[in-house]
Amino acid sequence: MTVLAAPPSHAKWNGPRLELPMKTLIDRAQLEADLDQLAECHGGETPAFRKAAVQVFADALAQGAEIARAELESGGGGLACGAHLAFVEDEILRAIHACVLKHILPDAASTRLCVVAVGGYGRGALAPGSDIDLLFLLNGKNRGRAEAVVEAMLYFLWDLKQKVGHATRTVEECLKQARADMTIRTTLIETRCILGDEGLLDTLLARFDQEIVRVTAPEFVAAKLAERDERVRRAGSSRYLVEPNVKEGKGGLRDLNTLFWIAKYAYRVHDAEALCAAGLFSEQELRLFRRCENFLWSVRCHMHFHTGRAEERLSFDIQRVLAEKLGFKPGAGLSMVERFMKRYFVTAKHVGDLTNIVCAALEERQAKPRAVFDRIFGSLRRRSKPRDLGPFAIETDRVTVPSNDVFARDPVNLIRLFWVAAHNELPIHPDALRLVTQSLPRIDAKLRANAEANRLFLEILTNANSNERALRLMNEAGVLGRFITEFGRIVALMQFNMYHHYTVDEHLLRAVRELASLELGHYKQELPLTSELMPTITHRRALYLAVLLHDIAKGRPEDHSIAGAALARKIGPRLGLSDAETETAAWLVEQHLTMSNIAQSRDLADPRTIQGFAGKVQTIERLKMLAVLTVADIRAVGPGVWNGWKGELLRTLYWETELVLAGGHSSVDRKSRVERSQRELREKLPAWSDPEFADYVARHYPAYWLKVDLPHRIQHAQLLYASAVELNSLATEYSTDAFRDVTELTVVAPDHPRLLSIIAGACALGGANIVDAQVFTTADGLALDTISISRAFDQDSDELRRAARVAKSIEQALRGEIRVTALLADKTKTAPNRAETFIVPPDVVIDNSLSHKYSVVEVSGLDRPGLLHDLTFTLSRLNLNIASAHIVTFGEKAVDTFYVTDLTGAKVTNPARQAALRRHLIEVFAPKPRVPKSA
Repeated sequence: MTVLAAPPSHAKWNGPRLELPMKTLIDRAQLEADLDQLAECHGGETPAFRKAAVQVFADALAQGAEIARAELESGGGGLACGAHLAFVEDEILRAIHACVLKHILPDAASTRLCVVAVGGYGRGALAPGSDIDLLFLLNGKNRGRAEAVVEAMLYFLWDLKQKVGHATRTVEECLKQARADMTIRTTLIETRCILGDEGLLDTLLARFDQEIVRVTAPEFVAAKLAERDERVRRAGSSRYLVEPNVKEGKGGLRDLNTLFWIAKYAYRVHDAEALCAAGLFSEQELRLFRRCENFLWSVRCHMHFHTGRAEERLSFDIQRVLAEKLGFKPGAGLSMVERFMKRYFVTAKHVGDLTNIVCAALEERQAKPRAVFDRIFGSLRRRSKPRDLGPFAIETDRVTVPSNDVFARDPVNLIRLFWVAAHNELPIHPDALRLVTQSLPRIDAKLRANAEANRLFLEILTNANSNERALRLMNEAGVLGRFITEFGRIVALMQFNMYHHYTVDEHLLRAVRELASLELGHYKQELPLTSELMPTITHRRALYLAVLLHDIAKGRPEDHSIAGAALARKIGPRLGLSDAETETAAWLVEQHLTMSNIAQSRDLADPRTIQGFAGKVQTIERLKMLAVLTVADIRAVGPGVWNGWKGELLRTLYWETELVLAGGHSSVDRKSRVERSQRELREKLPAWSDPEFADYVARHYPAYWLKVDLPHRIQHAQLLYASAVELNSLATEYSTDAFRDVTELTVVAPDHPRLLSIIAGACALGGANIVDAQVFTTADGLALDTISISRAFDQDSDELRRAARVAKSIEQALRGEIRVTALLADKTKTAPNRAETFIVPPDVVIDNSLSHKYSVVEVSGLDRPGLLHDLTFTLSRLNLNIASAHIVTFGEKAVDTFYVTDLTGAKVTNPARQAALRRHLIEVFAPKPRVPKSA
């Protein structure tokens, strides 16, 4: 039997390179000497000794972490930081083990065991908030004594408040568990002996390799790839989410880990360098792997240190801090945050490239019999024989290159490859994509000017069946940014705001997908108008180009719409568009925000709104194209951004404008639409008498009948009728709206100037975020307001209970039972401060040309709880009547538009009064006194 005393006092390290001397991080010899003194003072097995020992260990851990943090923040490597923390943990474990054998369980000194770091800790790197994963490996003899040692060690770790994942097993038990559990196999791929009998670990690894790894590689690879797909689905399927999960997200550290696990398991190697010798990676690709790993580790360690916890989501408030810590500076039209995040997303893309390389190599290594089978029988399964392959071939139903000189012989083939894949609706073989990446320098000015290359690209772009897939592959391979250099500037470019969910290039590709789906008729039920318009559009090539380019000038100092239009005028002729098509594409790019802005922030019942918009659009063809582009753009922003309310507004704006452009008499048509709206409601209220219905119709102004859909008209009629019967001038109703993903609150109350302000304040008190407010006044002086708030719960039952509480608060506020303004001021003092993360300069625009009757006041600035209350309260305090309000939120930015008159019903035209109005509204955004959070 091997007799094991305490481990030797000298430190050892078998992980990534340390950038600091070992004794700088932790001096274990001194640590053990301090423990010996404490044992002499207190006695080795006393509670006082344990308490003092824990404090010694805690101080050493804290000191080591602080030294690692200082080195990281002075420019040290991220992986080195993880190694520093892992080395400190190793030494603490050795010191704890020595303490247990010397002072706690001295009769267990001969116990044979091996303490093994597994999982992430086994790789030799720990993030500041990481779990400590340990395997206590036993030889099976004197198990009780060994387990007592393990238990004593664990108690120390738990007293140190460390998150420990542990297992105590023999070699045989480990192998049995590994055969049944893929997670345990994964942990055994990366192991390090920290202390004890290393022979036990050698035996385990040798048997694990021979008995399990050697015969289960395909099974392991399939399981890990399926696990990755599920993990990515949970974290967000795009690697270009603007608040990515650094550990679990697509292109994050877990993807790098999975890639390495799969490669090590399949190739049965023990370190990354061996993957080069095995032919999996080139030296350049291995260096790329190391750069990605180091950068992601830097980000993760900085996040953990900054937040004081295992925070893995790179949220907006952290991005600014990390950009500064990592030394990024503003430049080239980008803020330091945007430059930092561009680096992050480029790194995530590189992780994807490396994953493709590994998958291709594994297929070559393990799936050749299937490939041969497919070559013989594959045509029986294809819907049609691939055509127009040019210089390319088909392998396992994928387009591939027959030789490595295909791009050298003719660089146009770098574009033709993607055309062939799109034309035949086939994927591209990873080997071919790898060769494309290696051949990127061949995409030069000469190729960009080549007429055939540009023709092929335009056909790819306008191929609705496969354009998004082909363009995405081109972008991933680096081709798109090289061929359209203007696109290259926005690859991996994020916009530092809460509205856009994706990087600019990802948003543009998703917009192209939305346009193609419209053309293919996928949205006939959901988007009836634009689905009907799409087949009637003449200049579809111009439309596709405009969708691809509409945000291409983001990140430049000038207005991106104007700069983008200039780029469209440059790119269009190169791709073969006619002068008319090019000018149409440029106009669409320049105006791509116009229709959305007008629909959401203007009164569509005001004739001047429609006339002004029609004057900009000028033709029905442009109107149709702009409507389609607007829908594709909004839907591509991110999940939940598009909703039925926006669709209804856009349809209303479209139909109203089409009437004007077609030469129709909009006043007559508006009158007929009002009458039709009234007839529809009459049919749904058969129990009402004609006089009752006539009286009800007279209570509403024409704008109501034009703007409110039939279900809401029915609801309002029944609510107003019930209020009249019950002689109750104050009533509320609430319901969930699955189509719009909001909860609606309907309020009937006597109209007065502060009504909307009180309702908004009551909503804010209840934590309800208003996303829309429709405000109507009846002819007999009642206000009929419909407030849409964001959902807080997935289950309708929970959401309805919350809505009931908010509705009760509204009623209490309107009865004067609670003082909204005072309560809201107290709440605002302790609310999270977005101003610490985002900078949105407040602005107020007063325009008297947008409406015949009203002054239009557009207020924009940083959104916060209670903002709408404060704005409407200020307007009422300035003796202004709000005729309609249009509430729009773009992430952290609020854009609220109010149609107002003074108390005499006149516009606000006096310059002095306008200046006062601006000043008071700007003051609403001034920082409020805040109460610091208690510890």
